[in-house]
Formats: sequence, C-alpha cells, structure tokens
Amino acid sequence: MAEIRNYTMNFGPQHPAAHGVLRLVLELDGEVVRRADPHIGLLHRATEKLAENKTYLQSVPYMDRLDYVSMMVNEHAYVMAIEKLLQIEVPIRAQYIRVMFDEITRILNHLLWIGAHALDVGAMTMFLYAFREREDLMDCYEAVSGARLHAAYYRPGGVYRDLPDTMPQYQSSKIHNEKQTRIRNQAREGSLLDFIEDFTERFPAYVDEYETLLTDNRIWKQRLVDVGVVSPERAKALGFTGPMLRGSGVEWDLRKKQPYEVYDRLDFDIPVGVNGDCYDRYLVRMEEFRQSNRIIRQCVDWLRKNPGPVMTDNHKIAPPSRVDMKQNMEEMIHHFKLFSEGFHVPPGEAYVGVEHPKGEFGIYLVSNGANKPYRLKIRAPGFAHLAALDEMSRGHMIADVVAIIGTQDIVFGEIDR
Repeated sequence: MAEIRNYTMNFGPQHPAAHGVLRLVLELDGEVVRRADPHIGLLHRATEKLAENKTYLQSVPYMDRLDYVSMMVNEHAYVMAIEKLLQIEVPIRAQYIRVMFDEITRILNHLLWIGAHALDVGAMTMFLYAFREREDLMDCYEAVSGARLHAAYYRPGGVYRDLPDTMPQYQSSKIHNEKQTRIRNQAREGSLLDFIEDFTERFPAYVDEYETLLTDNRIWKQRLVDVGVVSPERAKALGFTGPMLRGSGVEWDLRKKQPYEVYDRLDFDIPVGVNGDCYDRYLVRMEEFRQSNRIIRQCVDWLRKNPGPVMTDNHKIAPPSRVDMKQNMEEMIHHFKLFSEGFHVPPGEAYVGVEHPKGEFGIYLVSNGANKPYRLKIRAPGFAHLAALDEMSRGHMIADVVAIIGTQDIVFGEIDR
C-alpha cells in the first residue's frame, strides 16, 4: 500500500507587496495547511547599516523606502528620535501638520490594503475604487514635497516648508476637454487646506461605498469570518500591534496611550474587534478610515486659524532662509556646515514608537556625539505579524492563507529593512 505523507510546496507570490520577496513554504495535508514557513531577507537593503554611514539628515529619505505605503509616518518616528536626543522644541504648527499628514498617510495605507486584500479574495472593483482616492491624497504629498511617494517632508525640528497656497491644476487634453477640466479643477481652486477639507467632506461617502461592496457581501464574509483567529492573549504574546492587536479586542493605540505631538488635543475613538478573525481586522481598519478623516478635519480647522513657524529657529539644526543665507555671512556658514557636515547629536540613546498604520513602528537610536548615528535599530510592525503566519494558517485551507496574508497588511521593505 502506498505511503500517505504530507508534501511541501512554494506558495505565491500572490499579494502585491509579496512580489517575489516572500518565499512561503507550505506543508500540506491534501489542501489543509499543516505548517507555513515564511523565508524573508530577499529584499534586504541594509537600511540600518547605511544610516550609520550617513549624516542624520541624509537618512530621512531612507525612511520613506521602508514601508513604501506609509512614507511620512516612518519619517516621523526617525525625526522624533533625533529631536529627543537633541532636546529641541518643535513649533506647534509643525506638530499639527505632521499629525495631519500622519493621518493622510494612514488613509493612503488602508486604501492600498483594502484594494489589495479584496483583489486577493477575488473582488476586482475595490482595487480601482481605492486607487481613485489615493490619487487625491498623493496630490497632497506632491503639493508639499514635490514627490508623490517618497516625500522626505519631515525634518528634525519641524517640516521642510509650510503648506502651499495653491494646488496643481489639471490641464485640458484630447481626453478631457475644457469643460470637463474645469469640473475636475473645482476643488483645486484654493489652497492645499481647502483641497484637504473638500476631500474630508467627500471621503465618508466613499467609505460607505466600500462597505456596501464588502461588509455584508456573503462571499466576503465566507472568506474572512473565523479565518486566522488570534486570541487577545496570543496577540499580545506574539508582539502584535496596531489593527492586528485591536482586531483581537485589545484597546491599545499609542496615539491615546502614549500620546505624542498633538494627539492628546484631538478628539477621536479607537475601534476594537471582538473575535480576532480576518473580518474583525477588516472592520477595525474601515472604522480607522472614518477616525483618521475626523482627525484631519480637526487639524485643518486649527491650521487655518493659527499661522506660525514650521521649523525650529536653531540654525545648528535647521537651515536658514534662502534670503538670509545669501545676504549674511553668518547664515551662509550655518547653511554650509549643516549640509556638508550635518549636526552633532549629544551622546545617548532614545527609542520612539509611533502608531504607524500597520502597528507600532519604532526607532532605537544610539549616538556617540558624532554627526552620524552610532547605531540605528528599526522596530517594524509587520515583522511580528509575518512571524505569526504559521500559527494563524495551521488547519486552514490554501485559499485561507491568501486571506491571512491580506489581513496582515504586510510590506517587505520594513520587514527585511
């Protein structure tokens, strides 16, 4: 009689962010997963080591390239760690701008997540809907930094520049005539704040559209309910953070529990799941859309009423204005020293964690008094979630592994670093 035994197979690539950078080896008993073994390191870019050979300022753009869907939040943790060691005050307007862009980034991240997750499970429309809204928010990135993806907008001491008074306009073309272009430009007539405010008014209706498509869809529920269940105790033991932890019913959010910048001045709620399955994690992120929208609206209202500086006036840390630099020898020296040598950070160590769209993103920074970090260690939220893939997948079918990878919302730039 033939011996019946489990067999192993390479699975994927199937999720858009696991495009050949995750080697997942499944041990199968028929179509049931007995063991899942994720192999990582195929995207290793040595970010932590590269940062030790660059000045503090030069490493800001590296942060964008970690989780390349949550660019500015990565920068936020890094610049806050530098500020903690330097003990410098960040202007209050810069703090509100940072928080507003953190939440814009959270929406950007969750839009890509819901599009990719639904696509993995078989819903094509969702991907197209999500990217329609991503385009508007990418325009906000472009307006402040000049880049649509890797912004490098945050700086130690504040942000690169204040919010612009104009928005880029669409031009008429063969595809869009002048009348259509005028309609498309209606929200772009004013400042960036006007454009963001218009988006916050439109966005809740878009979230309703997503929910109409998915929340009570029987196929969506069949694929997600009771799949990848993680108890609150196991979620904490496995090092889960963010929506993965809150989906299991643990009310933990750094914006509330360990507030940074101006989060303690803002009014928002923390959505929490009940069952700890893929469906609960979906519901948590859908509610986060609404809460982030609420925070952005409050930041827009405050920023309208309170002009002010967006960068520290310490020219050892921040560059002087271009006008001053070209008229004053002292400012010229500051400018030259800052961009050639960089600033020296006092010896010491600091850890800063921020509530990244995927969980707790942390930067552990060690300084020996030089102009470059002595050691930089990144705490990536997705790393702990991927490590739990084996436990979450056991006993499920192959098709459920697809849903579990989707619900983890992984991006390998931060996992492999």
